[in-house]
Amino acid sequence: RVLPVSDVMGVKAALPKYEIFFYNSVLCLAMFWAASWIFEVSSSNENRKTFKANVRPGWYYVGRKMDVADYEWMMWFSTFREHILFAVSGHVLFAKICSMLAPQYRSLVYMVYGFLAVWTSMGWTYVTLILSHCILLYSISLVKIRWLCFVTGLCTLATFKCEPFVSWQSGFVEGDFELRHILFYGGCGFTIMRCMSFALENCERKDGNYNILELLKYNFYLPFFYFGPIMTFDKFYIQVSKIRKEREIWNISMQGCIHLGVIIVVDILFHFMYILTIPTDLKLLKHLSDWALVGLAYFNLVYDWVKAAVMFGVINTVSRLDHLDPPKAPKCITMLYVFAETHFDRGINDWLCKYVYDHLGGKHDSVVEELIATLCTYGVTILWLGPCEVVLIWAFVNCFGLNFELWIAKLVSMEPFISFETAMSEATSRRIRGIFNAFNFWNIVLFNILALNSLDFAKLVAKRLLLKGFPITTIVVMFVTYCLIQVIKERERRQKLVKSKKKKKKKSSYASVIQVKVTTKLTDSRKQYLF
Repeated sequence: RVLPVSDVMGVKAALPKYEIFFYNSVLCLAMFWAASWIFEVSSSNENRKTFKANVRPGWYYVGRKMDVADYEWMMWFSTFREHILFAVSGHVLFAKICSMLAPQYRSLVYMVYGFLAVWTSMGWTYVTLILSHCILLYSISLVKIRWLCFVTGLCTLATFKCEPFVSWQSGFVEGDFELRHILFYGGCGFTIMRCMSFALENCERKDGNYNILELLKYNFYLPFFYFGPIMTFDKFYIQVSKIRKEREIWNISMQGCIHLGVIIVVDILFHFMYILTIPTDLKLLKHLSDWALVGLAYFNLVYDWVKAAVMFGVINTVSRLDHLDPPKAPKCITMLYVFAETHFDRGINDWLCKYVYDHLGGKHDSVVEELIATLCTYGVTILWLGPCEVVLIWAFVNCFGLNFELWIAKLVSMEPFISFETAMSEATSRRIRGIFNAFNFWNIVLFNILALNSLDFAKLVAKRLLLKGFPITTIVVMFVTYCLIQVIKERERRQKLVKSKKKKKKKSSYASVIQVKVTTKLTDSRKQYLF
């Protein structure tokens, strides 16, 4: 019996089809309504003085100005598009030639090309700096003391976050070009995280040590070097020499086309909705409607997810051509309603979970262990992002939210709450959980626009949603959010049904194979007996 499907999120039973249809209809109407408000604000303030720096002439065929406030997006897909495409194309070309001629040396070619590309773009002194960090952490890893590797790695990472170490190390970069600052911090930061992964995996290895050449192959893999994502050493070490699966080229081509389509769609939307520039003008924000303000907060988070998915997706497409299975795209904010699944970089998330969160938290069912694990995890995250007021506030509220979920789960599993939930139907339980999840969803939104936008923007949204807009705006927004939560739960329920059916098929096929083998053996033994 497949149903009921139950988990800690309350995905227990199917709701009536007409109810799910109603939720979808309300959700679509609310999205279009909020988008229309943002479009109206963008159109009426296109020539505003405060918009001059970030709203510039766009595509000729669209005939409107374009929001260019996100430097990272413009750098990737407009300003330095040719440079990035040239470097990536060279990597793919050399990798393909090596795969055809000498596939056993493929990882070595990746390393040599990455090393030369970094040397060409940043200079030999920068390469020397990177090599010194690699040699330092490799030497520490030979001792095979886990905490020593961790402390050394964190101290090394801290040297890129505080003076006078930052200024001294930035002097190793030759030349004066626009990307110098980004490439310096990106290459150094990701190098430290990769070296820590290598050192910690070397501590876990019982028979001998990994060669330093393996570390250099891992670190100088060009698609991951400057911008990530981080792939832990154990996965990279296994996958770098594996053979590509059947029909993999077709899947890679489809993913590349999808990413290209998303880039075009986002650029077109930037001509009609200035979702990144509007939050920078506090005077304008105070005169916006409640729907426009709430929609801005939501669409900003959705855009940040799209940006992460596309940017990492482009890199991941290249790495899949190299037979790797890189970290997947982060889970969309539209599909999130618990802090336990909230992340915008799955590579960093996997790294933190593997070496900090899961290592200290165990099964994550103890309140004390969970508190220690989350505090240490967000401590490392603060160091990775760079300590400042906004990052500290963001880390505190998200750490609190993650622990608060566990506290509530513990409380609900006790009497009399467990008796109340057992007495009601599973559909009713799902609806009640959806109400609480709706409030949790907006906690996630408000806590994360702190880091993506500004503290003032987050305060303004919170005041308008909870104080000035109360009760009409609050009730309407929470009801729409409740509809969204039920749509998400329905999707999760169907995914679990599909997975359970697949598991049953695998078990039945496995059982039939065993039965055939047993029957064959019995038949053979009978033949031998008769002979």
